[in-house]
Amino acid sequence: MSSSTHNGPLLADLSQICMAYSLWKQEMHDYQAAFHIYYRKALFKGGFAVFSGLDQVLEILNNFKFTDEDISYLKSLKNSDDSDAFEEDFLDYLKTLTADIEVHAVEEGTIIFPNIPIVRVTGNIIVAQLLEACLLNAVNFNTLVTTKAARIAIAAKSSPVWEYGLRRAQGSEAALRAARGAWIAGCAGTTNVLAAKHFNIPLVNTMSHSWVLAHDTEEEAFKNYIQSSPKQQILVIDTFDIEEGIKKLITVLDDLKLPEEKLPHAVRIDSGDLVENSKIVRKVLNDAGYKSVKIVASGDLDEYIVEDLKNRGARIDIYCIGTKLVTAFDEPALSGIYKLSAIRKSKDMDWQYKIKKTNDFTKITNPGVQQVKRYFINGFMQCDVVYEEGGTPSDMAVNFKTGLTDYPDGEGQDLLQPIFANGEQICEDPDIHKSREACLGTIQKMNRGMKAILFPEPHRVLLDDNLNRIKNELLRPSY
Repeated sequence: MSSSTHNGPLLADLSQICMAYSLWKQEMHDYQAAFHIYYRKALFKGGFAVFSGLDQVLEILNNFKFTDEDISYLKSLKNSDDSDAFEEDFLDYLKTLTADIEVHAVEEGTIIFPNIPIVRVTGNIIVAQLLEACLLNAVNFNTLVTTKAARIAIAAKSSPVWEYGLRRAQGSEAALRAARGAWIAGCAGTTNVLAAKHFNIPLVNTMSHSWVLAHDTEEEAFKNYIQSSPKQQILVIDTFDIEEGIKKLITVLDDLKLPEEKLPHAVRIDSGDLVENSKIVRKVLNDAGYKSVKIVASGDLDEYIVEDLKNRGARIDIYCIGTKLVTAFDEPALSGIYKLSAIRKSKDMDWQYKIKKTNDFTKITNPGVQQVKRYFINGFMQCDVVYEEGGTPSDMAVNFKTGLTDYPDGEGQDLLQPIFANGEQICEDPDIHKSREACLGTIQKMNRGMKAILFPEPHRVLLDDNLNRIKNELLRPSY
């Protein structure tokens, strides 16, 4: 099954196709709508996320076309009374449907916050409706795993982080996307060979315990691996006893008398007290004259553990992170949503603003065709303001979190940029290395408190006063 098959218009919930059918039946199929993707709640007890998955968003848009096979399948669907689920004329209409929409998105790698629009879809209401689930599928997982990787990289500070999660990922596609997201987020490489080939990211190597167990002695295992393994050898030294393992490795290295450039790149510790064990291993290596050999740590690590290891003075040079990165272990989903905020009967008419009303304040949506402007002072982020596209933010706004009046300050930059129009992609294909630069560059524009792993300083996300007044008018009860 090809990638485009995965990303065709049948990658949708049945409800979306049924709503499209109802819109067609009600002769609303030429209406225009505006939808926005955003998320409600910060991830991992932190304050930010990293937007990722733009390549898949574009693939979905570029492959939006019902094939004969798609139509044949929809034609086979039946109602409970065994009548056809969809009329023939509707299926003929779907055959002619093209991506008659405009899509704006933030740059991949951009730091994002709850309640700001990160993707905006405007245009034909049926097309926009059919895109809901597949666009959320692309944005939610990619952003989730990239955010997890960014937090780990921040916790590791200047120490490299290697992505090592292929064996624990929820399927091969998730493993590839996690490796891609980890590179964007600032990790230094992956052990996943296919990901390295596909995305052109650095490939790293480590020995497993099975190599040691396949030999009669640890010394034999170390010697054979050093003499036969490719470059960048990482030797695991805790298969039995870590203190004995490192001593045996020193004996092997002394016997081999290798020049420094041919010494193993590192040793890996996968168990026990990583702080104390790393200190013991570092001392033994240094005392033996092998100061260039680094120490890699693994074993169900995440940003909380890495930060703790750093604070406790662990002598670890590289962090190898698998399960808790690729699975986003402590928070399995981003709360990304796709909400309609405006509608009109044709392109030449004014928008009618819409909101979802609810007693749950956090689930009340925002009206209008939205843009978001990020403000900076001396190069550091100050606030984000959601305002009406085509307008100018006012001097006053309302804080989403506190409900209090706020005043944006600094120099502003619009985040949503055009990526798709009139059925065609109008931006460059995402470059994973440029996405990485965007991510690392944006992180540098956050103050230290905003990057805290726990209890971060909140970023000010504001609703422009003009949109807020419209929202309040729409919230008033109608009698």
